[in-house]
Amino acid sequence: MSTVRTQNLKNACRALERSTDRTSTWRPVFHLAPVTGWLNDPNGLCQIGETHHIFFQYSPFDVKPGLNYWGHYTTEDFIHYQYCEPALCSDEKFDCHGVYSGSALGQDGTMYLFYTGNVLRRDREDYDYTTAGREHNTIRAESEDGLHFTKKTVLLYNEDYPADLTCHVRDPKVWKDGDSFAMVLGARRKDDVGEVLVYRSDDLKVWTLANRITSQKPFGYMWECPDCFELQGTRFLSFSPQGVAAEDWKYQNIYQSGYCRLEGDLYGEYTLSAFEEYDHGFDFYAPQTYTDQQGRRILIGWLGMPDSDYGYPEREFGWANLLTIPRVLHEKNGRIQQEPLPELQQLRGAEQTAAVQQEFSCRTAAAYEAEIRLTAGKSLRVQFGTDGVLTWDGSFLTLEFGASGCNRPMRQVPLERLEQLRLFCDTSSVEIFANEGEAVFTSRFYADAEQSKLTVQAEQAEVHLWEMQPFCVENLFSGGKQA
Repeated sequence: MSTVRTQNLKNACRALERSTDRTSTWRPVFHLAPVTGWLNDPNGLCQIGETHHIFFQYSPFDVKPGLNYWGHYTTEDFIHYQYCEPALCSDEKFDCHGVYSGSALGQDGTMYLFYTGNVLRRDREDYDYTTAGREHNTIRAESEDGLHFTKKTVLLYNEDYPADLTCHVRDPKVWKDGDSFAMVLGARRKDDVGEVLVYRSDDLKVWTLANRITSQKPFGYMWECPDCFELQGTRFLSFSPQGVAAEDWKYQNIYQSGYCRLEGDLYGEYTLSAFEEYDHGFDFYAPQTYTDQQGRRILIGWLGMPDSDYGYPEREFGWANLLTIPRVLHEKNGRIQQEPLPELQQLRGAEQTAAVQQEFSCRTAAAYEAEIRLTAGKSLRVQFGTDGVLTWDGSFLTLEFGASGCNRPMRQVPLERLEQLRLFCDTSSVEIFANEGEAVFTSRFYADAEQSKLTVQAEQAEVHLWEMQPFCVENLFSGGKQA
């Protein structure tokens, strides 16, 4: 590893962060955001000892993807965070154009990070970004303290992947599987079909291709950010497919994120169930999960959407994007339900309650949680911010925005029963959970704070509204208070 280059990259990042206004418009109260520049995929989610590690794709020098680092937050309670120095930088020939997404594994006192090293060979005449002139190398880095990472080792080069794949092979997810280790990688074939590669290893060094998983019929040209886990005995394959055509109310974003039940053998014969979307909002992509010491499967996603035509006004202030709140996953009838992490209830401040008869309305703070229980009737209308509207007509749950949506018009999902809603509004984002996470909408929106209110219209409902207090972030890298 080039120590001088590494230190220069970190020093440049630190200097830029120190000159950044961290209290600018649209800054969140209880969501993780970049100090400056661009944030996207969560990476390396894990709990080592009492500490939860949340790494993320971080491009500090622009409000769009660029020379990606791995940014790094830690927490023990999801209320108090520490912002650490970047864990990984593009400091080697095999990752010189970006340390891309991956995962983390704690083993025998060492934390291992697995990631994709991006290399663009633009000097080659055959460079086309897809089939030639690009390297996506699978790399491992090591740390004894979970903060400083050394010993980068390339595990797989492009030529080690199957020959019928394009240069797009990335996002390793590694876990302990019995007496050995498993790894899944997202891939794009040369015939523009997405799939997941499954590798095995006995020592985290030598990896052998064990299987290739794809849908019975082609489903998108690229499967990004793969993950594989069990919930209550049911195995799921999670991934983010690109190139899926919209169908009625489904697959409305440019890229999707979701899961299939994986039945059979991960390393042999298998079947995949139909693809289910995690989220039906405008801004949710590239989720990753991990198991904490309580045995909970926790998911965090990118609260953004790549390559979309949505507006993100915070870019005017030198930063872009958020991570979602952490969510606990549960299996019910073969599908995944998402529960907001219970620890977030510690951020609840002043509470307001109301028994709704036809209509209830009140002004709101910039950040709040609302729980609405429908106790009578077959319809519901909730307006939040200035023009965000959530409606249920007995058949569909629909989210709509006017001007505050910045080109985010409407999304919906079929829902025959609605008993409960939870809304987490945070300055410029909303995460909506229906029926204990049976259906979820995640979106950015940009309301006029002076006009922001919550209005609930229903035959009969109960409303609980809590102002959310800010979580605490100690900046150990570039210093100063971080909003």
